[in-house]
Amino acid sequence: MKRNCKVIVACIALPLAAGGLAALFSGSGMGEYARLEQPPLSPPGWLFPVAWSLLYVLMGIASYLVLRSGAQRGEVRRALRLYGIQLAVNFFWPILFFGLGLFLISFLWLVLLWILVLSTFLSFRRISPAAGWLLAPYLLWTTFAGYLNFGVYLLN
Repeated sequence: MKRNCKVIVACIALPLAAGGLAALFSGSGMGEYARLEQPPLSPPGWLFPVAWSLLYVLMGIASYLVLRSGAQRGEVRRALRLYGIQLAVNFFWPILFFGLGLFLISFLWLVLLWILVLSTFLSFRRISPAAGWLLAPYLLWTTFAGYLNFGVYLLN
């Protein structure tokens, strides 16, 4: 039981740490973002860290379910490798968008992220349906982020 607690904590801590580091490296980008022309349906700035924190927790739980699924080792490894790649791509998006203000490049990066999130969703769902569905909000939020990112690019 104690070992399982350590593993699930590590699974949740990994994406939270990646998101926290990305936010740290993005600098004062959220302040700059607030001064930009926003597309319709833009949420208030406080919602972004709340939403991302929740999504990172869901990602961590999903990765734990895949890790502990009992599925074939090779299939689990492939799914977790894909998860790691999408997490790395996720790490760089806020740096490109908020930190560097590269709105078009960050949109194209986000398209790559969306493809990787979809692939991870499908891979996780094959191993553990619950793990896959835990990534569904992440896929939806990434879609919405793409709309916002492209809107900021067009308006600024």
